[in-house]
Amino acid sequence: MNEKRLVRYSDDRMFLGVASGLARYFDIDPAIVRLLFVLMALGGGHGLILYIIMAILMPEADVPVAKAAAFDEEEIVIKEA
Repeated sequence: MNEKRLVRYSDDRMFLGVASGLARYFDIDPAIVRLLFVLMALGGGHGLILYIIMAILMPEADVPVAKAAAFDEEEIVIKEA
């Protein structure tokens, strides 16, 4: 069974991945969550405090990160003009 977990996602983040994690958890657009954080931050500063607390408490997701292969000088092909 696939359980929903509230985690930060580094593959779709703008700052620390909190808004992306909340958006995936509640199945909504991350832009809406980001906008809500900005509005709360401008409306008294609670959004910034909440974002920092959630960034500390939410674990990072185990998303595999694609890495490029090692660079090999023999693979360079130079086209002559």
